[in-house]
Amino acid sequence: MLFLALSAWSIAMQQPAQPRARDLGVPFDGTPGSLNAITDVAGVLVGQVTLVSGNGPLVVGQGPVRTGVTAILPRGRATGDPVMAGWFTLNGNGEMTGTTWVEESGFLRGPVLITNTHSVGVVRDAVIEWLVRRDRDLSDYDWSLPIVAETWDGTLNDINGFHVKRDHVFVALDSARDGPVAEGNVGGGTGMICHRFKGGIGTASRRVTIEEQSYTVGVLVQCNYGGRAQLRVAGVPVGTEIPDQLPCYATRGALPTSERFPRCQDPGPRAPGAGGSGEQGSIIVVVATDAPLLPHQLKRVAKRVTLGIARMGGIGGDSSGDIFIAFSSANPGAAKTSGHPSVTYLPNEDINPIFEATTQATEESIVNALVAAETMTGANDVRVSALPRDRLRAVLQKYNRLTR
Repeated sequence: MLFLALSAWSIAMQQPAQPRARDLGVPFDGTPGSLNAITDVAGVLVGQVTLVSGNGPLVVGQGPVRTGVTAILPRGRATGDPVMAGWFTLNGNGEMTGTTWVEESGFLRGPVLITNTHSVGVVRDAVIEWLVRRDRDLSDYDWSLPIVAETWDGTLNDINGFHVKRDHVFVALDSARDGPVAEGNVGGGTGMICHRFKGGIGTASRRVTIEEQSYTVGVLVQCNYGGRAQLRVAGVPVGTEIPDQLPCYATRGALPTSERFPRCQDPGPRAPGAGGSGEQGSIIVVVATDAPLLPHQLKRVAKRVTLGIARMGGIGGDSSGDIFIAFSSANPGAAKTSGHPSVTYLPNEDINPIFEATTQATEESIVNALVAAETMTGANDVRVSALPRDRLRAVLQKYNRLTR
């Protein structure tokens, strides 16, 4: 299964099979980088392992499996040089390990990984082992507090089967690369649901100019939040225009004991249904930039992620884990343990373009996740439909918001 997951990831990474939001004519503000991905920030690598196996009734420990792990390396694999960082949470019903030391020290040491809620422990331990084996990050320290974040995929995945293993983490880290980033049902986002459509991994970037110097802001999201009625795309109330195709049981037989969802309509592409207004699930967001920013400024950047989520209709509901981390690849060597390191940074008065870029790239990353994701049937034959691209275009056309 590991070989198959890696092969699928490699193909998707080099030749993204799914259209992106801009390909459908969705309008966005700002100027993207060449890849429109977090990897537009020089040095940032992304690796993903996707685990999909089994069908039918849930058997804990056996499946069905719909999960994975996503790794982001701020400076690649060649160096363990820390980056300045800051983090923020909109609502704390979630986990991102290592953030107290980021808050205290102002530095992020090592990679950031995202997985499902019940795999945080094994992923954290695996990252530490990976660092130790490569003598990275621990050359000046005999301990490590890695950043590992999660969202819950227990609707589609056998989350209590603990299918993410140490070797999956190693593969994600060792195979991470620059270039295009696979989106949708991949990596940690494999089993995720966003605004009650199929969600997952999404990414985007922005280029900004500050005092004649060009900088890049890149964002990657693991999107697993939101009620249907709240969903907005380009300011258009898509969730109320497409209230149907909600999660449902695809089985033709008896429904599972826990009847959380209706039976799927057949064929049901436009079956009626209540969109629902309750906020559900979580979202993890990683912001990377090459702009020289200090830790307190990066915390301010992380806060602006909330504005991108709000544009999509997210409200940071009570059950939602909305946790964000931002880092800067500028100022290499700033964390050295001797001497008097010197750093450069943008004045606070100059960072509004970074705030704006973060908001814009967060919004587009979420839409990219929704557009790339494909309909998935998982544990107990629960089916979660992809956002129908033709209907999205029709709704945007209705409101005169298409760009093509």
